Amino acid sequence: MHALADHRSVTREALARRLCDEFTSFPSGTVHRCVADVQACMTHLGLEATPARVERMAREHLTGILKSEPPSGRSPATGVDG
Repeated sequence: MHALADHRSVTREALARRLCDEFTSFPSGTVHRCVADVQACMTHLGLEATPARVERMAREHLTGILKSEPPSGRSPATGVDG
């Protein structure tokens, strides 16, 4: 079981790095937390948290956050509230 947990951690880290490169307006901690939360939620719901599913769902969450903010509420430097 320990090897499986290590594999999930490495996979989660790789997904988070890829999404950090894509969503540069978010702090990396926010992206890492999103990936971890998505993986945990899928597991809790009894869904198979494959890397592709976790990445897709985390990307959808991050995109939704960006699109839900009105342009006037975004910080000019980062695109998100600080």
